[in-house]
Amino acid sequence: MLAGLILRFLCGVAGLWVAAHVIHGIGYDNVESLMAAALILGVMNAILRPVLVILTLPLTLITLGLFLLVINAAMLMLTAHFLHGFYVHGFWAAFWGALIVSIAGWFGSVLIKK
Repeated sequence: MLAGLILRFLCGVAGLWVAAHVIHGIGYDNVESLMAAALILGVMNAILRPVLVILTLPLTLITLGLFLLVINAAMLMLTAHFLHGFYVHGFWAAFWGALIVSIAGWFGSVLIKK
């Protein structure tokens, strides 16, 4: 179980690292701020994201689930707001960055199941 949490955390760090290098508008100062961003994003996704998903369920159903991408972008922007040293400039940078981080998280989940 602890190994699974560590693997998910490392996939989150890797996803943020890739997003920072691929998406113009996402950046970090040092590795510590990148790791802190992955930790904060993971905690917010565990606590705040389920509440937001329930509150926006009608909108999510109308958009056939696409609004979940907006929620993921909001989580990434909120992480940058709370953490000095990790930067997200603009909604579209957050949107595409959140998509990359989500793919990295999905990859981590696949590895954990195996």
